Amino acid sequence: MDLVDVLRARRRIAPYVRRTPLVASDWLSDAAHARVSLKLESLQVSSSFKSRGAFNAVMARLERGGDRPLRLVTASAGNHGRALAAAAEIFRLPLVVFTPADAPRSKVAAITRHGAELRADARDYDEAERLAKAHADRTGAEFISPYNDADVIAGAATIALEIMEDAPTTDALVVPIGGGGLISGIARVAKEIAPTIDITGVEAEASCAFQTSLRAGRLVAIVPGPTLADGLGGNPDPETITFAPIRQFVDRAVTVGEEALAAAIVGLLEAEHLVAEGAGAAATAAVAAGRVDLEGRRAIVIVSGANIDRQRLAGVLSRS
Repeated sequence: MDLVDVLRARRRIAPYVRRTPLVASDWLSDAAHARVSLKLESLQVSSSFKSRGAFNAVMARLERGGDRPLRLVTASAGNHGRALAAAAEIFRLPLVVFTPADAPRSKVAAITRHGAELRADARDYDEAERLAKAHADRTGAEFISPYNDADVIAGAATIALEIMEDAPTTDALVVPIGGGGLISGIARVAKEIAPTIDITGVEAEASCAFQTSLRAGRLVAIVPGPTLADGLGGNPDPETITFAPIRQFVDRAVTVGEEALAAAIVGLLEAEHLVAEGAGAAATAAVAAGRVDLEGRRAIVIVSGANIDRQRLAGVLSRS
């Protein structure tokens, strides 16, 4: 993936996604002693950044064509499945989505509402991905990874184009890390446009595959634990294309614990009147908890999604 791919992706997906706003945050600016703004992918179509990659992946495959009718399969913690289901519905393509059995109900309900076939019986995300790949091998369906796919990454990277156009003096970015598709795309584009920009990736403490791997200098499998940031859980594919650009373009990876994630969800709601899911609030949590030094910088924090179940949100708020 290069900048040309990202520019093509932006043109391709423009009719189907939103150019999301940048909003200054006095709360985080005070906490970080910096000028901090939020990039609100929580207001994106399907309420997460995943729509960018999903639409680009589907449309790029349709453009490339092929001898067989296109059938799709994916694995997802919820948001990618929801976004891909929306794209498949628009382009009238069959889709099977494998998710963990405990995937948030709001996400799996949206998957079925868009007409995709849901297989929500995996133990965790890692098993859902294995089942989805086996289904692809067995049926000939096209597997579209939530992160390990050049078209998905190029779609996500269009966020960086918007940031650098809307706030060209930005000198720091804080981005959540799940499978690495979002941050690998954003970091590559941002560094190409502004080579000195500082980029921090944020993982859940309970599932920090990339921080562990960066320290080891190679991909290392972890045993992921449960986390409020369900969208960031699990191990990346051992053959993932995201690790190399993260090593090259991301300056550091930090982790946030469950209390910090919960506090960030509450803080976004109280200070900014924004709903965010755990994964969506991870970058905010790192800044609010002092896990990243932004003092004196002009920083953008990605709020990547808003798909949190009502019961889970109520539970977080009741503990605050």
